[in-house]
Amino acid sequence: MQESNLQETLKKAFVSDDLLTQCMHCGMCLPTCPTYNITKLESSSPRGRIRLIKSVAEGKLEINDTFINEINYCLDCQACETACPAGVKYGAIVEAAREEVSRNDLEPFKNRFLRRFGLNFILANQSLLKIVARMIYFYQNTGLQGFLHRMGVFKILGTGLEKADQLSPAISKRFSSDVMDEVYSPAGPVRYRVLLPLGCLMDVAFADIHSDTLNVLLQHGCEVIIPRNQGCCGSLHAHNGEQKKGRELAQRTYDLFSRYEYDFIVSNSAGCGAYMKEYGHILSDPGVGGVSPLTTHHSPLIFSSKVKDLSEFLAETGFMAENYDFAGKVTYHDACHLAHTQKVTKQPRDIIRSVKNVSYTELEEASWCCGSAGIYNVSRYDDALKFLVRKMDNLDKTGSEVVVMANPGCMGQIKHGTEKFNQPVEVMHLATFLNRAYRPAKK
Repeated sequence: MQESNLQETLKKAFVSDDLLTQCMHCGMCLPTCPTYNITKLESSSPRGRIRLIKSVAEGKLEINDTFINEINYCLDCQACETACPAGVKYGAIVEAAREEVSRNDLEPFKNRFLRRFGLNFILANQSLLKIVARMIYFYQNTGLQGFLHRMGVFKILGTGLEKADQLSPAISKRFSSDVMDEVYSPAGPVRYRVLLPLGCLMDVAFADIHSDTLNVLLQHGCEVIIPRNQGCCGSLHAHNGEQKKGRELAQRTYDLFSRYEYDFIVSNSAGCGAYMKEYGHILSDPGVGGVSPLTTHHSPLIFSSKVKDLSEFLAETGFMAENYDFAGKVTYHDACHLAHTQKVTKQPRDIIRSVKNVSYTELEEASWCCGSAGIYNVSRYDDALKFLVRKMDNLDKTGSEVVVMANPGCMGQIKHGTEKFNQPVEVMHLATFLNRAYRPAKK
């Protein structure tokens, strides 16, 4: 085991012996931790996991089944970081621990398969991902999927595969990267020049959201550049124990985007945006295995500073609310990597409320994780379902017709909840909500 990896991460996360002692006596993270709230076990809390990880880093504890289970049981929602008065970077700690487990091949085969085959082999290769996506599109749209479910094939193969199939996003008929041009200009004067990341899954399964995002940016007076030959930004890899591959994909994305001149990079995926905001640290710091950046228009630190979530960008550059009208009951769900990692919570709410005729109701525990958490709802479906039930109960109380959010993973999970529990609420990305609400000014 590489002793320095976890210890170095702990140091950078400000976990000294003194601070760890304070952490053990503080407990402000406990009420915010979804897993602790279910088990009431100290080992399922952020401070309990930090103690486990520190013991492993110092060689006082071997990596065992209990350790692996607790590290994977964690949603990495980072709600504890929002609550922590000392600013402990818990997300970096638990992600380093997952990398340690991964490097030593110590977790169950299913988890290794999901990560290495699904993340490293397919998602990391956009050309291969498109081939697989076309096969899934055929499966989903020719009646084959429904036939196999009616015949009970999945019950024979196992409930885990059936649940994974239910959670799979509907593949887009046409992929964003195949139909979108490289440059789009607004009808009026250009206010900003922005890059639009297409990502991996977003490209093949959420092309409609990319189209809506493009329209909103054009409505906002942006010249939109969509870099050619994009791929995965590395977010899912970094958050699930594959940090080396995550850094490789980050370097590739950074090199590609740095060929362009731009004012901002506007992300419509909370997890991707959160990770790209970390490029300045990942690609500049040899201590975390970063690769020396190329000489480009923007250093990694400047690159990261220019990454904005769509709501963040609109709010900071003057959202023109008078052009939008939406009559309906609306609520908003906070994606974990937007609320807790990027600290963006006020901007999307302000934008939604500013739209004419919207009847807005705040969602109770809006920042409580829905259970999606990257691939968590696939690898730990039963655990994820407990968090989803809580989210759906709170959503039902609002009486809303539409629930808006800013992350595709959350959308898939909550849509699964609306279908499973027969709740008549439409799940909508903020970009889709705004594009639907757009009423161009009369000339």
